[in-house]
Amino acid sequence: MRRKIAVICGAVLLAVVLLGGCSSVASGTVRTTAAVEVSQETKTAEPAENSDTTQESVDSKTGGEKPHVVLQQNETESSEAETGSADPYADLLKNPEVMAANKIYVKETAETGKTRIVFAGDILFDSHYAIMASLLKRGQGIEGGISTDLLSIMRSADIFMVNNEFPYTTGGAPTAGKKFTFRADPKYASWLFDMGADLVSLANNHAYDYGEVSLTDTLDTLEAIGMPYVGAGRNLDEAVKPVSFIANGRKITFVSATQIERTLPPDTKGATETTPGVFRCLEINKLLEVISAAKADSDFVIVYIHWGTEGTDKLDHWQQEQAPQIAAAGADLIIGDHPHVLQPIGYQGDVPVVYSLGNYLFNSKTLDSCLVEAVIGDEGLESLRFIPAKQSNCRVAKAEGAEKERIINYMRSISPEAVIDDEGYITKQNAQ
Repeated sequence: MRRKIAVICGAVLLAVVLLGGCSSVASGTVRTTAAVEVSQETKTAEPAENSDTTQESVDSKTGGEKPHVVLQQNETESSEAETGSADPYADLLKNPEVMAANKIYVKETAETGKTRIVFAGDILFDSHYAIMASLLKRGQGIEGGISTDLLSIMRSADIFMVNNEFPYTTGGAPTAGKKFTFRADPKYASWLFDMGADLVSLANNHAYDYGEVSLTDTLDTLEAIGMPYVGAGRNLDEAVKPVSFIANGRKITFVSATQIERTLPPDTKGATETTPGVFRCLEINKLLEVISAAKADSDFVIVYIHWGTEGTDKLDHWQQEQAPQIAAAGADLIIGDHPHVLQPIGYQGDVPVVYSLGNYLFNSKTLDSCLVEAVIGDEGLESLRFIPAKQSNCRVAKAEGAEKERIINYMRSISPEAVIDDEGYITKQNAQ
């Protein structure tokens, strides 16, 4: 059980509204120290016919308006006075308005000196598709779709990030001519908290499925419940803006962008100076600029990118071209999604690249899946781990025994640049 905390930022309490908000887990304990002052108790899914009751549950968490976030002075000041140590972000921590404007959050970690970050791939909460329809029928909320052992890993992570592959809206119209268009009722956004999410990516090819209003409704919904997002916005400046967490005296920054779709004009609109959209990076220069700026201002930079070709473990031209550019611009870790299947784990120099996380909780197909865990310490990336899982029967479960061995062996077979041990820990080939 994590305890609800507030961050100390001056002698006087300053209440601000964060556009990105903070997250909690199903137990209701806020995990960022820029703490949303609303209860996030475990939510059990209700069938569609009980939607009014479910909506009341969500409204009770937020009071029907954007939750207030309290930033308070951190204990680091007193501890620094006692130890004589210097916090490079001490001045920033005293300025909650700047932190809010730049989507910067403070994170208390479970283990001093280490920040454990967990990544998952695609999820879908659209009740018109099999995955969500099955969860609602089971009536167990998110627990009906994700095994207890996986939920434990997700909820106990210091930062858990997932790809939100759909908009939250009841409005708009499906994009004409698009084969698959998704949307979820905004009342289900609280399920992100139930799964332990701290950050979601909106840089994907379904965030705009029901038009501009579906994206702006999504931004409004996530802001109202206090869920940080990255990779989309009401204009280009918002869409490209990274999200950062300060933990253990280090600033960890997340950048998210999408190559998909690659036809022009794309169905999923890229943000412009004056219009909403996602952060598109098929033309990569803007992404490289954002990464370089983040690197100059952060201790560790993670790029979470929507790329690749669906349904194959083979890397395509765009992945092979852009991965070295992203690493050279300053990324310390590259995490990919979109192909809906697992792809190789490789390296660009010393920068690990997980080319595709695969589906996580997305459809009814039986597919190999995973979580990826990165531990950031004083010297940067201390460990990287592939945690095998399997999506089947509209549920994802941690792989054990023979299935775990099979999936790890498969990943070894497609990842010649990496060494993956029996527990999934990843190192660079010939670097041991």
